[in-house]
Amino acid sequence: MRLIRFTLLSDGPSDRTLLPVLTWLFREHLPEGLVLQQAHADFRRHQQAPERSDLGKRIRLAAELYPCDVLFVHRDAEQANHTTDRFEEIDAGVRAAALDLPCIPIVPVRMSEAWLLFDKTALREAAGRPRGRMTLTLPPLSKIEQVDAKQVLFHSLRTASGTTGRRRRSFSVTQARQRVAELIEDFSPLRALETFGILEQNVADLCSQLNGN
Repeated sequence: MRLIRFTLLSDGPSDRTLLPVLTWLFREHLPEGLVLQQAHADFRRHQQAPERSDLGKRIRLAAELYPCDVLFVHRDAEQANHTTDRFEEIDAGVRAAALDLPCIPIVPVRMSEAWLLFDKTALREAAGRPRGRMTLTLPPLSKIEQVDAKQVLFHSLRTASGTTGRRRRSFSVTQARQRVAELIEDFSPLRALETFGILEQNVADLCSQLNGN
């Protein structure tokens, strides 16, 4: 049984919601029986963590602290017209790191929360009300990368929780956000998005190489 280790280097700690996405992609393209081991490169407790602007050093440190077979490097585009810039930034960082390791970019348009705004069932369950009937107004799939996804997601989670007053203020949307990602069983609807398609193609190409094809 073969073990594939992958590490996610993301913009921030909340972007670990991308780990279930990556696991799903691997399972779509690798043969059954393969064991995945994931890690999220978190430098918050590292005394000599590089500046966020020095992506090359961050990539090298991620590979050193979280040994892996493939490293995913995430940057939010923040705006649609910055997507190309982010890909180029990651490419420059990978070249500066000079690693003998596959490095795959992840560049959601605006923010990673956008990739969670399509599954109301997972959202309701993450909010603790799987049978809830509260109206959730999510953008159509074609628009999810054009909104303030974090604001929409957090508002929807609070609404789905059915809480009010003090209970609503104490409801942890940050914990629920991660639960949404973990509860989504099928990320295939995201194939309608160009940036997700780029990520999937890169994962598929990597899996083909790992399979010796």
